[in-house]
Amino acid sequence: MFRSRVVPLFVKKNSKDLYNLWGKTPSRVLNEESFRLFSTGATRKCLDGFRSLSKGNYVPSIRNMSTVASVGIENKEGLKLLVNGGPRAQKMVGIWLFGSAAWVFSMVILGGITRLTRSGLSMTDWKFTGGLPPLSDEDWLLEFGKYKQSPEFKRVNRGMSIEDFKFIYWMEYAHRMWGRALGIMFALPFSYFLRKGYITVQLGLRLSALFGLGAGQGLIGWWMVKSGLEEPASEYAQPRVSPYRLAAHLTSAFAIYCGLLWTGLSVVMPEPPSESLAWVRGAAKVKQLALPVSLLVGVTAVSGAFVAGNDAGHAYNTFPKMGDTWIPEDVFDMKPLIRNFFENTSTVQLDHRILATATLFSIGALWWSTRKFDIHPAVRSLIGSAVGMAGLQVTLGISTLLSYVPVELGTAHQAGALTLLTLMILLNHTLRRPSPYLLKSLPQVAKTI
Repeated sequence: MFRSRVVPLFVKKNSKDLYNLWGKTPSRVLNEESFRLFSTGATRKCLDGFRSLSKGNYVPSIRNMSTVASVGIENKEGLKLLVNGGPRAQKMVGIWLFGSAAWVFSMVILGGITRLTRSGLSMTDWKFTGGLPPLSDEDWLLEFGKYKQSPEFKRVNRGMSIEDFKFIYWMEYAHRMWGRALGIMFALPFSYFLRKGYITVQLGLRLSALFGLGAGQGLIGWWMVKSGLEEPASEYAQPRVSPYRLAAHLTSAFAIYCGLLWTGLSVVMPEPPSESLAWVRGAAKVKQLALPVSLLVGVTAVSGAFVAGNDAGHAYNTFPKMGDTWIPEDVFDMKPLIRNFFENTSTVQLDHRILATATLFSIGALWWSTRKFDIHPAVRSLIGSAVGMAGLQVTLGISTLLSYVPVELGTAHQAGALTLLTLMILLNHTLRRPSPYLLKSLPQVAKTI
């Protein structure tokens, strides 16, 4: 009976302390284990137990009381965390996910360099598990012999030396092995965190889907390369990979990166920065504008994949006009009409110019429309950063075009697209609506110092 009396008195005492702490720093309390045990829901359950005790009813032990309270807060009123094990586990899982996202970012950059140096067709076969590179002169001659049978060597690189071949081979080999290393780097910590019990069911399903998409990315890559090893339809055409397959490969990489980044942010920042109801209402208004702008950023990035797939960056190297005209005469020459938007060099480049300009003005309009909104400083800072990055990205694009697509500028332009997409992901994640429990605790207006 003595153990039963301790429970409600202990919780009753700490509930007052929690109320004082909650009133001061709601965002910090959310991530503390103590909050999960001593919440309003938990306190109410324990107080009910105290009333039952005063009427002569038996109350279970402290351990049972804590369990009931914890389950109640997690399922009804508390924050649904993606990671078990407290702040330390959240930090470990977050670092792993951000590291994986950064690895994918580097994969996209390396893939861009591989494409710009025309190294992607140097390896004429593919194994899922990979293999050792050529280690002897005989091995190199064998690989070079395979490459000599490809359309690219016959039509583009007929005079290539074996030393030049080694360069493009190493580029493609590094790209493939970097991807396989990412799979290992992702799978081993995932298995460890599962074993430790840190991964919740929701997070486990999400990460399994991302891992499956990453494994499929290798298959998509080979499917893309295989199209470039086939003889072109025209004897005057240069061999290159299918623009559709290149767009699928790049879009899949972008999707994996965005999924990892969003999940990592959700792990380390389960609640958005919200210190007043006014800022929450302001964030809701911004979100209505930010979502369509983010979609436009994504569509523009995908259109860039079709520019790369059609080598459209090497045509019309003038700006703002395309040659001597604003709109080339052959933009609708292909039949059926829809093919022009994906296969016609003139149309593909014109589309990318229009989408890039629309993206720049849309992000500028987002900043202009929200400049008087009552919003969190983090939201305002992200919008400003997106405006600056959009301006830089357009500048990189124009410079790349006017310079006939050098490797350095082309790579920087591709990295800029992913950086701008990163900022939009951060912005949308910051604009999420807080949990109902946090909303109840927020004042109408944020306190100013």
